[in-house]
Amino acid sequence: MLDTHLAVASPVLAYWSLSLLFHAMDISGWQWLERYRIHDSPEVQSRNRATRREVVWAVIVQQLIQSIVAIFWVSDHVEMAADGHGMEMESLGRSLATVVTWCTGEKMVNTLLDDRGTDIVYFLYWWGIPTLQFAFAMFFIDTWQYFLHRGMHINKFLYKHLHSVHHRLYVPYAFGALYNHPIEGLILDSLGTALAESLSLMTTRQAVFLFSFSTFKTVDDHCGYRLPFDPFQLFAANNADYHDIHHQAIGIKSNFSQPFFVHWDVLLGTRMTREDIALRKKTADKAK
Repeated sequence: MLDTHLAVASPVLAYWSLSLLFHAMDISGWQWLERYRIHDSPEVQSRNRATRREVVWAVIVQQLIQSIVAIFWVSDHVEMAADGHGMEMESLGRSLATVVTWCTGEKMVNTLLDDRGTDIVYFLYWWGIPTLQFAFAMFFIDTWQYFLHRGMHINKFLYKHLHSVHHRLYVPYAFGALYNHPIEGLILDSLGTALAESLSLMTTRQAVFLFSFSTFKTVDDHCGYRLPFDPFQLFAANNADYHDIHHQAIGIKSNFSQPFFVHWDVLLGTRMTREDIALRKKTADKAK
């Protein structure tokens, strides 16, 4: 499969493979799973104002739009031959030598690059620079989505006509992660991720990883479970429990960060935790 085709197909495959896994858990009847449900009350779960059939069709529409954007956005990319990588690493080595010379002097550059030059260039080319590209892309997506997401809550017109669709899911579930108004899905998700990929100067193969990873994370954030063995929830403060608070009435003006980190909520005072909710309820009970 061509990388360009994979870039179009991978987020769709990632979405349905993980969301259907969580759906299988939902209908499994396994009692040991009940302790991990965020909402175990059928009464709470029944508050959703969108049918599952409606959700599925809305997600399919968004993924069609997303795929069309990807077809026109992701450029044709021919995998570079080994000698092409070699030439790029040579160029990187020369640039590294220039930087080290400018910072420390010629003597240091000769010592450093003669001893470890090949290893340093290899690491930077295959791991260091791609890692920085991916980190920048995640930061861009988080920034893009935080401010647009928050704006859709502040602006009554945008909330009523666009973002309120997603909040018809009072209790999120995995395959409802992309249940949005099509315009919101285009701007918030598809365009934001496409810009992150472009601005970080990723190759198409790197874009496949970015699109798939961000899709997996978004689905997991709506799964409805607190799972201690889930790597997305284990290593990220922005997880299913964190985002679930945003879907509740008490937290609808909080926890706008998505999908990776919580730094914008922390810096701008919109973070809410379960401890904050418990404290509010305790204060309200005392005031009665």
